[in-house]
Amino acid sequence: MLKTRILTALALLPLMLAALFFFPAPIWAGFSWLIVGLALWEYSRMAGMGRPQQACYLVLSSLLAAVCWAMGWKAGPLLHGVVLAFWLALMPCWLARRWTIPGGAPAWLLGWVLMLPAWFAFLEWRPQPSRHDALALLAVMGLVWVADIAAYFSGKAFGKRKLAPAISPGKSWEGVYGAVICVAVYVALVDHFGWLDIKLPLWGLLLLALPLTAVSVCGDLLESWFKRAAGVKDSSRLLPGHGGVYDRIDSLIAVLAVSNALRALGGM
Repeated sequence: MLKTRILTALALLPLMLAALFFFPAPIWAGFSWLIVGLALWEYSRMAGMGRPQQACYLVLSSLLAAVCWAMGWKAGPLLHGVVLAFWLALMPCWLARRWTIPGGAPAWLLGWVLMLPAWFAFLEWRPQPSRHDALALLAVMGLVWVADIAAYFSGKAFGKRKLAPAISPGKSWEGVYGAVICVAVYVALVDHFGWLDIKLPLWGLLLLALPLTAVSVCGDLLESWFKRAAGVKDSSRLLPGHGGVYDRIDSLIAVLAVSNALRALGGM
């Protein structure tokens, strides 16, 4: 399984990097919506939407994204406030109480709250195919990857105390500690190389990285709970060794949305 995961990642990474550094803005918008849209499709399956409702939801979501792009709309303060309220306040309650995905209109709204801010973040972190913008977004994405990989191997090596056994039995507190340490080292390196154009000293970036690491871990847990509640192992089988797209970007959508909200509202 690990070999398959690595091979799939090696196949997808060049495509992601090429898109990040070279795709013009319109193609980048479509490419990033493809990623988010596939995750939204997988979410709609876990939400138990029937095929007609699912098709309507995905078409409407894509039309909404197209209109936002055509009109040049960006995520505003209201959406950023909703993002922070959801990921920093509601999401911990969701995990603690283990709520299931609601039906009907609330399920549609939840999917949009999960996915649309992440898509806006893809566009706003990287508005043009410049090295500066691409490195800034890559730095944010790298934080998620470092946290994920460090948590996996730290948990494998040292894991004893379960983080959320009712949701994801494989995750441990030792894995979280490993993620925090490795992310701190990563942020220091990113700051040294000047990838992030954020007007904060190193200690400020480290303080910012701590809640983002927590959001990354909890984004993974939230999707794990959605799958458990839906009775499925993976969000889909699109990516060999990885499951579905949502399985791969569960932490990323959370960190992208929160980091973009903090940057916009904090004027960073």
